[in-house]
Amino acid sequence: MIVRKLRLEKCWSQEQLAEFSGLSVRTIQRIERGQKPSLETLKSLAAVFEIDASELTMEDTMTSDMKMTAEEEKAILYVRDVKGFYTHLIIYGAVIVALLLLNLLRKPDHLWVVWPAVGWGIGVLFHGLNVFEVFNLFGPKWEKRRIEKRLKKD
Repeated sequence: MIVRKLRLEKCWSQEQLAEFSGLSVRTIQRIERGQKPSLETLKSLAAVFEIDASELTMEDTMTSDMKMTAEEEKAILYVRDVKGFYTHLIIYGAVIVALLLLNLLRKPDHLWVVWPAVGWGIGVLFHGLNVFEVFNLFGPKWEKRRIEKRLKKD
């Protein structure tokens, strides 16, 4: 997680960090999700952030400003969810407009585009309600109950 925090402090995207460090975007994503990087990868990242490679690996020796707080982690996950919703919404809009144009060019007397627009639109609506916690069907309480149930099973 320290890589993500350092990257965000510099206002870099994962793509920019990958370019600066000579690593792939996929490698950056894996490291930010908690996968252990190789020594060469650590050296590349340390050089980009202008820190010692050991600072990227030793959680207990990090200064308090380098550690990711629970609030920061929660905020990052929330922003990722919101970004995912807006991406979903933009793709929905683009595809539905393309389908509408196709519909109007091929069969303007029969608007079949309504059906995919309504069906997919319902999915986008529920995605938004979930992200913005308007309707939190699968929230923390549900997750806790499911985890407890699973632990009792095993």
